[in-house]
Amino acid sequence: MTRSPWWWIPSLYWGQGLPYVVVMTLAVVLYKNLGLDNTAIALYTSWLYLPWVLKPLWSPLVELLQRKRWWIVSMQLLVGAALAAIALTLPGPRMLHFSLALFWLLAFASATHDIAADGFYMLALRQDQQAAFVGVRSLFYRVAMISGQGGLVWAAGMLAERHGSVVRAWQLVFVLLALLFAALALWHQTLLPRPAGDHRNPPAQGLWAGFAETFASFFRRRDIVVVLAFLMLYRLGEAQLVKLVAPFLLDARAQGGLGLTTAQLGLVYGSFGVAALTAGGLLGGWVISRQGLGCWLWPMVAAIHLPNLLFVALAAWQPASLALVTAAVVAEQFGYGFGFAAYLMVMIWVADGPSKTAHYALCTGFMALGMMLPGMISGWLQQRLGYPLFFAWVCLCTLPSVAVAARLRIPRAFGRKQDEANA
Repeated sequence: MTRSPWWWIPSLYWGQGLPYVVVMTLAVVLYKNLGLDNTAIALYTSWLYLPWVLKPLWSPLVELLQRKRWWIVSMQLLVGAALAAIALTLPGPRMLHFSLALFWLLAFASATHDIAADGFYMLALRQDQQAAFVGVRSLFYRVAMISGQGGLVWAAGMLAERHGSVVRAWQLVFVLLALLFAALALWHQTLLPRPAGDHRNPPAQGLWAGFAETFASFFRRRDIVVVLAFLMLYRLGEAQLVKLVAPFLLDARAQGGLGLTTAQLGLVYGSFGVAALTAGGLLGGWVISRQGLGCWLWPMVAAIHLPNLLFVALAAWQPASLALVTAAVVAEQFGYGFGFAAYLMVMIWVADGPSKTAHYALCTGFMALGMMLPGMISGWLQQRLGYPLFFAWVCLCTLPSVAVAARLRIPRAFGRKQDEANA
């Protein structure tokens, strides 16, 4: 029996998004609640991008050694185990060292899961379905963000107020997450389809020769320099912005922030903001499937960059109105979601071919590197520039992506539904 993609795409991309949110966002809020400064938070949590940067090094092994379906279920079990272990380390005297090590393990499992999940997505769906479901996978990836930086951050704030202990609150949050991933692994073991193309691919010329050829075929593209520049620079500004949004919203007004509570952060940024991000992603996937990526690239480039100006305004004026802050966050996140749909489809375009799983992983590795390196220095820059000048710098950093987007040569109809593209 062939199951509808609705049976597995929502849960697969919810399961892909949540560990990333835990590592990249919940870790930031956790360490902020525990008293670390912005420089330390940005530096330490940016290093956690490393498994996503390095995952191309083992992505061919995922393709060659086992079925993607097996990797998906196994990594979800490993994610659950890592989350449970983090809960156990939080009360200990060396909490920072052990939790960072476990966050790194969690990131490794999540990055490996990403390789398998994205490869499975491309194997199980036709090209027009891939374009049509870009918005759906983005939706449930963003639902994971709402669950994480919205619901879980709000829950951590409320539990801390109720129990009087930040550590106890976060322990309960991580235990809940561990149980959720055990249930998710069981769900996918039962309901993921079994596409004919999902099998081990041992190379005829030997494992390591096949490994090398997979990498070489990616870098033989004629436009590889432009492709890599796009992957690294498209989110240059966003890579710095995302690390400081939560600290900016949480910092006291005397420190240049907006003075929100942890629970308010979960509501404004984690719920309303991510809902807007989701809506933007859904709309982006839909318009690409209707008219093609080439038609919508430039509106999406504008949408992801221009709303960053709103954070310059928030930092300069520090409005007291929660509704005004929420509106600005919603506008910025909607633009980001709409613009990021183009990025996802560019990666699918680049990876299209015999080694699509490994090549897509290479794309996402460079994407992660493009987030990691700017993010590492963002806290240091903010503490020296102050929030208004820092957000102005973020806006300036959007210009290189505009320049490199102009060099892409994407077929205008790429991603459009097949019946319309061939009409």
